[in-house]
Formats: sequence, structure tokens, C-alpha cells
Amino acid sequence: MGAVDLSTPVKYVKGVGPARAQTLESKGILTVEDLLTYAPFRYEDRSNTKAIRELAPGEMATVVATVRTARLSGFRRRDLGLFEATFSDASGAVLLAKWFHASYLADVLAPGRRVALYGKVDFDSFTGELGMLHPEFEILPEDEDDPEASLHVGRIVPVYEAAGKITTRIFRRIVHQALQALAPLPDPLPETLRARLNLPDRWQATRELHFPPAEADLRLLNGFRWPAQVRLIFEEFFWLELGLALKRRSARLRPGIAFELSDRAREQIKRMLPFKPTAAQKRVLAEIARDMAAPHPMNRLLQGDVGSGKTLVAAEAAIIAIESGYQVAVLAPTEILAAQHYFYFKGLFRDLGYTVVLLTGSLSAREKAQLKKLVAEGLAQLVIGTHALLEEDVAFARLGLAIVDEQHRFGVIQRLKLMRKGVAPDVLVMTATPIPRTLALTLYGDLDVSVLDELPPGRKPVVTRHVSEDRIEEVWSFLKRQIEAGRQAYIVYPVIEESDVKSIKAAEKMYRHLREAVFPGFRVGLLHGRLPASEKETVMEAFQRGAIQILVATTVIEVGVDVANATVMVIEQAERFGLAQLHQLRGRVGRGAEQSYCLLVTGKLNEAAQERIRTMVESTDGFHIAEVDLKLRGPGEFFGTRQSGLPALRIANLLRDGEILEQARAEAQRFVEEPPSEEEMRRAVSYLRDHWQRRYALVQVA
Repeated sequence: MGAVDLSTPVKYVKGVGPARAQTLESKGILTVEDLLTYAPFRYEDRSNTKAIRELAPGEMATVVATVRTARLSGFRRRDLGLFEATFSDASGAVLLAKWFHASYLADVLAPGRRVALYGKVDFDSFTGELGMLHPEFEILPEDEDDPEASLHVGRIVPVYEAAGKITTRIFRRIVHQALQALAPLPDPLPETLRARLNLPDRWQATRELHFPPAEADLRLLNGFRWPAQVRLIFEEFFWLELGLALKRRSARLRPGIAFELSDRAREQIKRMLPFKPTAAQKRVLAEIARDMAAPHPMNRLLQGDVGSGKTLVAAEAAIIAIESGYQVAVLAPTEILAAQHYFYFKGLFRDLGYTVVLLTGSLSAREKAQLKKLVAEGLAQLVIGTHALLEEDVAFARLGLAIVDEQHRFGVIQRLKLMRKGVAPDVLVMTATPIPRTLALTLYGDLDVSVLDELPPGRKPVVTRHVSEDRIEEVWSFLKRQIEAGRQAYIVYPVIEESDVKSIKAAEKMYRHLREAVFPGFRVGLLHGRLPASEKETVMEAFQRGAIQILVATTVIEVGVDVANATVMVIEQAERFGLAQLHQLRGRVGRGAEQSYCLLVTGKLNEAAQERIRTMVESTDGFHIAEVDLKLRGPGEFFGTRQSGLPALRIANLLRDGEILEQARAEAQRFVEEPPSEEEMRRAVSYLRDHWQRRYALVQVA
């Protein structure tokens, strides 16, 4: 194989070829660089290579030996597929190895094959001889002097996640081939940074990631804290954070709208406020008002737990924009949430003289046309909508502030589409899903963050109980007592996808059963995503004014529904919901002064479901719950990768490497604010431009 570089397609690496290249592509491995950043997930110390005669019971050892006999053993009662083989080496001793349910090995471990065995040595319970049960093994080249044999035994060996028929052994071989053919790698990390943090160079780090030296500490390697691994993790985070820091800097330098917090705006805010704001709300509004007054576009994330009053703060920001002569757009992910915002803002702005409109996909063409005309002519000050707001023919006369709710349900591109409806509008992104710090730094690293960490006064923590489904009658009795005391309740059923007709029908069936058999004397309503928009609005409005006492619903009520008199949330089959969903649903109650309850009704629980339910019962802290959720599901599943904008990290891991991310972020900010030299900054920006788009698939560095 001729010389290769990092951009060489992987099919040109010796031992790969077109067929294997296709398999590697499924793992995102297209180039030599991708191959070299495909990190082993663990390491085994196979340096303890012994002759069979030297083996002692209880030790982990590697043996290089030849297969003498191989046979499948049958049992009368049932076929356990027991495969037995004996091995011998130059010491003259024999070792027995056994594998259960391994009949396929009859075609693999044929007599005469030279094999490396790795496993625990113990006395065989039947023969009393030394043996290994289920050892790992690798077929070795016939030629004992073949240098490739040393990749698999007699050293600390990397173990890779297989890709199709490409086993860990094949990965070892092709990674080794790539490293052999590659010229020493140039180091993209700024030299001053590397020297100050005492990081190994990239070439050494890459070689040691795959083939650690004999003196490497196995414990550090498997914890991904060996210096070579730390260097590569840091590098990956550094470029990500540097890109985000440069984006933030360029956004701050762009000209934008300098809004005025006038006396009239202050007066309108006071007239609107339904109660005295919390200290957290005052602090966050001050941060937003300061950003809005600056002559550059605001890019701020407003993060707060359920019920912390984010929408009220957004309404205050909207007044500042409207009183400066601009329009405000509110983008929501679902029609129900958009409708909720519409009713909420309309109520808040009732006495302020602003026109509030709702634009959603389910409106008729005529209704849409009328509303779009109002928006285009500047006659609507506040425009609330779903993805319909992003359509090409929606034009604003003077868009000044874009508010994006539940941002994680939108992609970065959609946020940009809304921003382009105005000339450098300010952007306020809201989320009620508490985001662990490590995720916030990567997902929203280009935004300034405000956190509402205080609930409005008079709110009591929701009491959460776990109830097994065989005690459901007790739940209904409790719920009846609450309704008789003048309260309202939700009963939620798991419809994970609103297109799931079967689940919708199950929810409808339960609704009829509850209305007719369980609560015949009460007013019971039904709400799910398949209902026409007008019907959803009618049901929600009836529940809000108390005409419906018990609302049977699917997760369409997960966010945005605010009924202070609702004090009971019953979640049926709670084991089928994720932690974030359970926390959001619980947040629909506890919004008034009365004590509220969340009852989690479950069937049989597996270990993960037990952990989720236990977390809900023990904690009402959204940030703690989010941390547990992240640990249980991993970053890719935390939001669902489709729209999350999560960067495609190769070696770094957001769960494991939080402190390295914090360090990389601090170093990236320092590098932007105090670059060591113009030349180093120019080189760093140039490297980012070449690598940013493909690796992270985020917006280009400005």
C-alpha cells in the first residue's frame, strides 16, 4: 500500500477493499481519519502469555497453542451445544477449553489450527484437569514469526465493537495497517496550549489509543484516562467549543436592534403581571433586557423547570419589543402547545391593546391567508404558531424578537429559518426540559444561558406515589374524593406516537369505561393528538373553566397546559414513559396553592423502569432527574438524535468526560479572548473551517 493521509478513503487501506468499506460506512467510517478515531471500547492485558505447563488456577492468562482435538458433546435431555477442544504447546502439557451453545465452533477450531486463548484458568469440574470455560480466542497465522501475531497476544490488546463481519481482530489488523502506511500526523492543537497542558502530540496519542505501550495502566485505559486518551478527548471537545465560542463572538459583533426599555414598556409589564415576580424571574428579565438593549442580536437560552414561569418572562420580553415598534414570533412544536400559548398570551395582553394571532397547519387556506396579511402589514404584534410560521409565504413587517419554545424539538436550521424572517432579530430559546450542564454546553454552547431556579410563591412540591395496577381501585377512590372536594384531575395513557391508531383506540376505550363505569357522576373529557384542532381547543377550554372535571388524555398534555385547579395526575402504564416525559406530565399539577399528587400506576417493572419510577418518587428536582435520565439513556437518546443537533463525538463521551469538556470550554474561550498569536488563531480558524462541518454537522463557523 502506498502512502495515505487522513482524508484517504478507507477502502484503500490494506485489508479493507470495497466490500468491507461498505460495512465500515454503516459505522460512519469513510476515511482513514474516521478509522483512527474509532476508539476501542475496552482493553485486555494479554501480556501474561504462559506455557500451558506454567498455568495456575484462578489466574487470567493468555496461551498460544495448537488445537489437538475438537468435538461437540450431546446431552440426552437437551442439546446445550457444548463444544470441547484440547490444546497443546511446546511445553507438552494439554489444556481443555469448553464453550456452551457454541456448535458453530466446529467449523472454526479445527485440529491443527494455531490459536491464542485468553481467559480464567480453573479446574474442570468433570475431569479435575486445568481448563478454561468460555475463553476468548483468536486464530493466529500459521507462521509463528508473522509480525501480525503480536497484535493479538503478548501485549495490552484493544477490543473494538464489531461492524457486521468485521471482528475486533480484523479491526486491529486494519488499524495497524493504516498506522503503518500513514506519515506522522501534524498536530492541529495550538502549540502553546499543548505545552501548557502537557499533552502528548497527536501522532503519539493516536498510536497509543489503539496500541498502548507495555507500561500503560490497564485501569486508566479502561477508564479512558490514559494520557493519550485524555489528549484526544480534550482535542475533540476543544474544537467543538472553539467553534461555538467563535460563533458567539461573531454574533455579538453583528449589528442588531437596540431595544429600549421605556417607561411605557415598564408600565405595560406592571399592568400585565398577574402576581409579584420571583427573584429568579426578576434576575432573568434583567439579563434579557440588558441583551435586548445592546445593538447586537440576543441569542439566549431560557431554561427552567416545569412551572417556573418561563412564559411570563417571555411575555415581558415581548412587551419590550412591541413597545419599541417591532413584532414578536413564538414558535411552538405542537398545535396544542401553540394554542396554549395563544390563550395564555391573549389573557396576559387583554388590557394592553396588542393583537395576538395563532397560525397553525390545520387552519383553512382562507383563514391562513387572512392571518398572513395581518402579519405582513404589521397589524399583528404577537404571532404564535407551529412549523406553519416557517413557510416561505409568511412575511413579517418588522420582526424584532423570535421566541422558540421546547427548542430540542426543532433543528438548528428551523431556528435560522425563523430568524431570517426579520433583519437580525433577537432570539430567545425556551426549554422546560432541564438539561444537564454537559449537554447544555454542547447543544447550546453558542447561546447565553439564563436559568429560572425558583418556583412562584405558594407552590407546594407534588407528592408522588408508585401504585401497582392491581390496586387501581384505591387510585379511583382517592381521585373521587379530590373531585368531590372541588378539584380536577388528569388520567394519562401511553400513546407514544400520535399516529398510533391502536393506542389511540385503547385510550378511547378506557375513556368510555371511566366515564360510564368508574366515574358516572362526574364530567369526563377526552384529549388526544388525532382530534381535530377545533375539538382540542373546545376540550381544553372546557377543562380550564372547570366544565370538565377529569381529563383523559395522551401525552399531548405533556407541556403547556396550565390549570391551577388540577391537583391529581394519574399516569397509567407509567413504566412505558421516559423520565423526562414523566417529569413533564407531573408538572401539569401543583400549579395552585392546594396540595397536588402524581400517581404512577405500573405493571411488572424491569430494572431500568424501576430506576425511573424510584427517581420520580424520590425527587421533584428537574435537573437531578435530567442527570439520571442522561445516565440511563445516554446522550444520543436524551433528546432523540434526529433533531437534537448533538455533535457526532468519536472518542469523547458526554457522560464520562464532563470535567474534560469544562476544561476544553474554558481553554477555547481563553484562546478566543486572548489568542497567543495572530498566526495560531489563523491556523486554528482554518482547521475548524475544514473539519467543523463534516464532523459536527452544525452551522458553519462565522
